Amino acid sequence: MSFDSTERVLRPDSGRFDPLANALRALAIDAVQAANSGHPGAPMGMAEMAVALWHRHLRHDPADPAWPGRDRFVLSNGHASMLLYALLHLSGYALPLDELKRFRQLHSRTPGHPELGVTPGVETTTGPLGQGLANAVGMALAEKLLAAEFNRPGHAIVDHHTFVFLGDGCLMEGISHESCSLAGTWGLGKLIALYDDNGISIDGPVAGWFADDTPRRFAAYGWNVIGPIDGHDVDALDAAITEAKRSVGKPTLIACRTTIGRGSPARAGTAKAHGEPLGADEVQATRAAIGWPHAPFEIPPEIASAWDARRRGAEAHADWRARMTAYRTAHPALAAELQRRLAGELPHDHAEAVFGAITEFAASTAPVATRKASQQVLARLAPTCPELLGGSADLTGSNLTDFPGSGAVKAGQLQGGGRHVHYGVREFGMAAIMNGLALHGGFVPYGGTFLTFSDYSRNALRMAALMKLRVVHVFTHDSIGLGEDGPTHQPVEHAASLRLIPNLDVWRPCDAAETAIAWTEALAQRQRPSALLLSRQALPAQAREPGQVPAMRRGGYVLTDRPGARAVILATGSEVALAIEAQRLLDARGMPVRVVSLPSSTVFDRQEAAWREAVLGRGLPRIGVEAGVTRWWGQYGCAAALGIDCFGESAPLAALATHFGLTAEALADLVQAHAAAPKTALIDQGCM
Repeated sequence: MSFDSTERVLRPDSGRFDPLANALRALAIDAVQAANSGHPGAPMGMAEMAVALWHRHLRHDPADPAWPGRDRFVLSNGHASMLLYALLHLSGYALPLDELKRFRQLHSRTPGHPELGVTPGVETTTGPLGQGLANAVGMALAEKLLAAEFNRPGHAIVDHHTFVFLGDGCLMEGISHESCSLAGTWGLGKLIALYDDNGISIDGPVAGWFADDTPRRFAAYGWNVIGPIDGHDVDALDAAITEAKRSVGKPTLIACRTTIGRGSPARAGTAKAHGEPLGADEVQATRAAIGWPHAPFEIPPEIASAWDARRRGAEAHADWRARMTAYRTAHPALAAELQRRLAGELPHDHAEAVFGAITEFAASTAPVATRKASQQVLARLAPTCPELLGGSADLTGSNLTDFPGSGAVKAGQLQGGGRHVHYGVREFGMAAIMNGLALHGGFVPYGGTFLTFSDYSRNALRMAALMKLRVVHVFTHDSIGLGEDGPTHQPVEHAASLRLIPNLDVWRPCDAAETAIAWTEALAQRQRPSALLLSRQALPAQAREPGQVPAMRRGGYVLTDRPGARAVILATGSEVALAIEAQRLLDARGMPVRVVSLPSSTVFDRQEAAWREAVLGRGLPRIGVEAGVTRWWGQYGCAAALGIDCFGESAPLAALATHFGLTAEALADLVQAHAAAPKTALIDQGCM
């Protein structure tokens, strides 16, 4: 896809074409042409950048893409995916040439944008611009924190760089400001970003809408800035990377002046080079211009041999193994703990801690806000789970994401063993950095903000779900129950909206016991993220039989039942107490009903059909209740639902509940009406 702008941005360069870079250009051109789809311009423009980094600096082992001692490489401008696929293929990863020929085809290992778990050597899924850069910040933070925790004199076992390629689009996205400001504040000296400054985006030359002085911007963040330099001069790029690797207390930005589509006589420097094939005639013209006479997908043996990184990778890996052996001999307990954490395995005594926490909170009878219960659960689990790394977007005292002894991760304190990150008011940056922490390994990150602000971080949540990352989002102030702050802060559509994201578990617990279950289940999920929706206001503890405790793990269960029940009330979170009170009112009216607590519909929906049917019942009208939008209840065959299908109001909670009809009396009346004469109705009282 490109705009029809014919304006050109051509950067001055030597006019020479490096043969190693040409191999990357040719593979990108050929794959995009074969697919009749893709983005050839960025790979053609960044080819020399890739040669300088991958051929002269990057420490990696194609035989073991997950080797913990490797450098990390992130392609934040993920539309340039063919550059990465060409690098992986030529370096010797398990990515055969046939897969490059199947670029962008169904079930190929070369999808349109890099995807974690699909292509060996891909460190993170990128495409939404700016998020790869933020992921890289998270990876570099993980490296720095793990090095401080595990390295010992003479044993720098955690010691690698994080490199990231990025373009103008990444820097236009606001997340680049959030994450790069933090990287500078944290002094992530092993983070090196190479900026593909080609001056072109889809609509044409960026000068009309992106006039930032990027080097000065990053210098203001506290970064070390090199350049602008000629992004097509491999030796200059090599020298810049060498200089950047000497930086100790600052991340480095290398500004590389490049020409998009370099080598294409008609397309170089234009928007048309960005997102469409060059066309057969222009492909031939480009081959002639760069001095590449070879057939499509043909790499001369001497070029293939020069690119092959398997021997160098094996040597670097063997050196690290030797150092790991020496480290294990000198510090066996530390070595075992590091390996456990990098493998993503929870501690051996975690199950005991989980059992103790669930037992304690299941026996609790005191009313408590679920955000407070969450903090209490963390206080029980965190001491035996050191990989838990928390944080908040400047709302620690409201989200209650800290715990006794958690310490702080902030400027000047990254070496002190803190376990709670002060992200500042940066919800999107926080969420994407958490993804980077999880991608690196060694941590299970969690972070907090208000539920209504989940909108800021939503795309990073989606990326976590797509990548199957174990991250936990703590979203407090989950309804109109937060009261006087009003509709800007009162979520109504957010819970239902989050439940739509595939592979994201959403928990809205009703009391301390369900909160403990939500946390323990979130930590047990190695292949998906979780969102915990927690109340500001205190909620009553619900009475349960011992056998109901494991049932909570299933996401939905019968909380209380009555013989001869004539209806079923389905409730989540704070409205479970409302359902229990309505059940009592209906008892007095001679109408027995069942109350189902649904702390996680996403988990409940994965249960076997027999369990779901046993919980929901057959032949009885179902009525849902949640302090939010009502349409989602239809998936459970509800005849009616009580909720809020409009924005909230600023007032104390009691006044809001009356105004919106979220009362036990209103719920009892609704149930009674439908138990007597079932019909479909979604009730959103108070929205006039």
